[in-house]
Amino acid sequence: MAAPGRRKLEELSLDEFLAAGSDSEHDGGWEDEEDEQEEGGRALNGTARQRRPSGKAAQGLQARPGSRKKGKASEHKDQLSRLKDRDPEFYKFLQENDRKLLDFDASDSSEEEEALHRPPDTLEEASDEDEDEDEEQEKVKRKKVSLIHVSLKMVEEWKKAAQRNLTPKLFHEITQAYKAAVATTKGDSGGDPSKFQVTDTAVFNALVSFCIRDLFHLLHKLLLPKAPKNKLKMVLPSTSPLWGKLRLDIKVYLGCTIQLLSCLTEASVGAAVLQHVNATVPYYLSFPKQCRALLKQTITLWSTGEETVRVLAFLVLNKICRHKKEVYLSPLLKQMYIAFVKNSRFTSPNVLPMINFMQRTLTEMLALDSAASYQHSFIYIRQLAIHLRSAMTLRKKENFQSVYNWQYIHCLYFWCRVLSTIHPSEVMEPLIYPLTQVIIGCIKLVPTSRFYPLRMHCIRALTLLSQSTRTFIPVLPFILEVFQQVDFNKKPGRMSSKPINFAVILKLSNANLQEKAFRDGLIDQLYDLLLEYLHGQAHSIGFPELVLPTVIQLKSFLKECKVANYCRPMRQLLEKLQENSAHICSRRQRVTFGVASTAAVEQWEKQLKEEGTPLSRYYTQWKKLREKEIQLEISGKERLEDLNFPEIKRRRPDERKEEDKKEFKDLFELDSDSEEENGGFSVKGKGTASDDSSEASSKEFGEEDDDEEGNYEVEEDEEEELEEDSEAEEEGREGAQRAQDAQGARGAQQRRSCPRGLSRSDLQQLAQGGEDLVQDLEFSDED
Repeated sequence: MAAPGRRKLEELSLDEFLAAGSDSEHDGGWEDEEDEQEEGGRALNGTARQRRPSGKAAQGLQARPGSRKKGKASEHKDQLSRLKDRDPEFYKFLQENDRKLLDFDASDSSEEEEALHRPPDTLEEASDEDEDEDEEQEKVKRKKVSLIHVSLKMVEEWKKAAQRNLTPKLFHEITQAYKAAVATTKGDSGGDPSKFQVTDTAVFNALVSFCIRDLFHLLHKLLLPKAPKNKLKMVLPSTSPLWGKLRLDIKVYLGCTIQLLSCLTEASVGAAVLQHVNATVPYYLSFPKQCRALLKQTITLWSTGEETVRVLAFLVLNKICRHKKEVYLSPLLKQMYIAFVKNSRFTSPNVLPMINFMQRTLTEMLALDSAASYQHSFIYIRQLAIHLRSAMTLRKKENFQSVYNWQYIHCLYFWCRVLSTIHPSEVMEPLIYPLTQVIIGCIKLVPTSRFYPLRMHCIRALTLLSQSTRTFIPVLPFILEVFQQVDFNKKPGRMSSKPINFAVILKLSNANLQEKAFRDGLIDQLYDLLLEYLHGQAHSIGFPELVLPTVIQLKSFLKECKVANYCRPMRQLLEKLQENSAHICSRRQRVTFGVASTAAVEQWEKQLKEEGTPLSRYYTQWKKLREKEIQLEISGKERLEDLNFPEIKRRRPDERKEEDKKEFKDLFELDSDSEEENGGFSVKGKGTASDDSSEASSKEFGEEDDDEEGNYEVEEDEEEELEEDSEAEEEGREGAQRAQDAQGARGAQQRRSCPRGLSRSDLQQLAQGGEDLVQDLEFSDED
């Protein structure tokens, strides 16, 4: 801090001098010199504390440079030289104590000064117009390069020349033409533009066909003329001495092939390109970047393509992973699983085979390396458990939907298939228990009849896991529970022409639960599930005790159920279970080992399984018939939905009564005036009126128009009453017709009078004929 006025140096204290010196440095614009003068400043400050500098020295230190024409090093050198003239004592002191400060090397100062950038006085700003001009100039340069149009003649010449002798120069030209052809499908993917141009479709087809079919076969002969001794071992083309000359062109070709693969929509063409890619996998393995791009595109085709394309894409994936397992397998498994989940959101009879294909092929990829498969399996099974836990704790609709959907169910079945295929494996075996708990929790989440189809899918997954891993899983309680929850004797509320396909649904609607098709399909599903699960336990030494609850439940069902079509298959299954139990009991009575000898029990069960049991032999026959039925259902040969059966709907009682009043109000009405005058029963209206009413009633119930397809609206509880009304109506029409025939000669004035030959008692007896019919119907119903 300096005083407001200018004071002499002799009057300043040491602290004021140092503060004034720092202020002068800031005022003089020395910010740029602080780094270079750091050491010198420290030395000056240290000596200033020992002795007070003289006025000349202080003036020398406070000297401000007039300009910055000289470099920093040279300016510092000049300051030290001036210090020698103005304060020789202080300079001598520096020589004795700090020689390094005085021996400052300024040899590089000229170079530093020359290297300094001196900005111009005025700066020019770049504008968008300049950039546009540069782009236009580049376009003009590109246009100046003349493109060579590829013709069929050129393609034929290249083909003949390649068959005679394929050279690196010829391969380069063909590759550039191939690049130009592929660029027309999706645009140039970047890089150097090709000198060729393909505009004709015939030329494009000929060039691509030549490259895919013949070119790489000839290239392989050029790079590896000798066939390897071990044909199973893959030989990379990078070991060839000519690889260096052809490497860049091969890289361009492989990238163009991937681009072509992503543009194809025709399944046959895509299959041909994939076959070519499968043959060129060793070349892709030589280029990691192109190989990763190929894997990405192939996974897309594996999960979304046509059936043949899916199979060929899987062959490419499998071939790459088998030869470079440590590099590509782990990321490939993750991408394939994500693609599988993404494309299993919806399920239909047409989509289900594709989903099964993805499950089987991905299982085969996971079987390549158990250690890598365990990491992925653990992570994804844990994700399924987290979703289930959220649904069980929060109990909200969105959480239930995150579990009760096709993606979740397909994932459960997929991991059961994985553990079943890889078994026996010490690495994967610990995952059996948590996966089983997740599936059982999924069944118990919403245990209502609407989600019976989802329960069937989970039971099938548990059955597969139990049989393949030889692990006991209590599946029977979830099957037998259905017998207790559903009343199979209840009459169906509505009829449906379409059978319910439990394989492609997860949830039933309230209308489906009222249909007869629901109970029919449910009986078939229960029969199939019981037979499939018990078939896997048929050779077990504890089979009689295992099936005891099932036998009791089936006997109870047969005792209560009155529907013959439901009792027949369950009675047959009960007989087979009892027969198999008796067979197991008779065989195990002759054994000499005890229950504790596990090895002897396993050997006995293995021998019994090889010999066969009554239930296993029956299951084999049933399985063949069942597969034929499934094939017929898939092919659609026996679908009832094409027959267009009419659907019977139940009407409300109020609507029925009102319609009946409107329909039959003209029938059998008593005319008090005519009864008093004529003393008999009269029919209102002419014969044509009664005919019209009968026609209307017949049209109402669809009795006349047999050719037209309509909906039968019949009340099941009032069928007898309607039959009575219709028969009484027919009797009334017959009486009216007789009266009209007898009175036809008398004229129109006597039509309302009683007919000759029919007394009042005859008409009353005729009118009461319908009541006798009602009594007959009631007796038959009670019987």
